[in-house]
Amino acid sequence: MRTEIDKVFNLVKAAMHREALKRGNGWALYKDCYTGQTMIGGDPYDYEHIYGSEWVHSTYKHLLTDEQIAKVVNCPENVAVTLRSINQSKGKTNPEIWFAISGNLQKHGIDGKLAMENIKNAKAAIEKNVRLLVKG
Repeated sequence: MRTEIDKVFNLVKAAMHREALKRGNGWALYKDCYTGQTMIGGDPYDYEHIYGSEWVHSTYKHLLTDEQIAKVVNCPENVAVTLRSINQSKGKTNPEIWFAISGNLQKHGIDGKLAMENIKNAKAAIEKNVRLLVKG
């Protein structure tokens, strides 16, 4: 499963990087999906699955193949950029649970409204993709 997910993730990251280079006129320019902070190439950021691959796999393995799960977990709404410190702190935790933990928003300078909007959009896109794949 991990091989399929990583293969698609690498393609998505490469496409995101190309777009970031265009936005930044040769410098990779990103907006953190949780803080709203502008980041450029060289800043300590990570590409992030808002809902991690393990969560998607455990939630939908009864409905989808590993290849389908790789596509779902890497849908554009579920892949974003965030500060490395946030990504490492969140780890594989469900984002809804992680953001509800007392102190995480303040500790990491997270814009709660922006973060929840991105989390909501990621979950809706995942669910939509699953429905489309199940229908065939």
